[in-house]
Amino acid sequence: MIHIKDGVEIPENELWFTATGAGGPGGQHVNKTSTRVTLWFDVRNSPSLTEDQKKRISENLATRINKNGQLRISARRHRSQADNREQTVGRFAQLIAYALEETPERKSTRIPRNAKKRRLEEKKHQSRKKHWRSKVEPEEN
Repeated sequence: MIHIKDGVEIPENELWFTATGAGGPGGQHVNKTSTRVTLWFDVRNSPSLTEDQKKRISENLATRINKNGQLRISARRHRSQADNREQTVGRFAQLIAYALEETPERKSTRIPRNAKKRRLEEKKHQSRKKHWRSKVEPEEN
């Protein structure tokens, strides 16, 4: 079981992994081993999540979910496939926890009367300053 947050746990049998060649520096080791690990999770068909949770994950992680409703996370930082697998599981837990966070609704507030007055006074002051900088036309007699 992968613990996401209080009340949300996802069994590991809902995840599947694929391994591919990672590329980059590493010499012959890179050429002969498949160290990049990609974690796949079917958000749409997961029995561990409620419909509300699935919707929230799909909205917040839309760029990481394909048209079949599968979340994809890959890692290739380490030279070992096991370490990369561990890293993908950790990132998976963080991303799901982030996606399930509820953002508090903003309370609209009224602008205080003194703040409005202060803003208008400052605007008048700026206007006068600009006016004083203008050229003075000579008076004709």
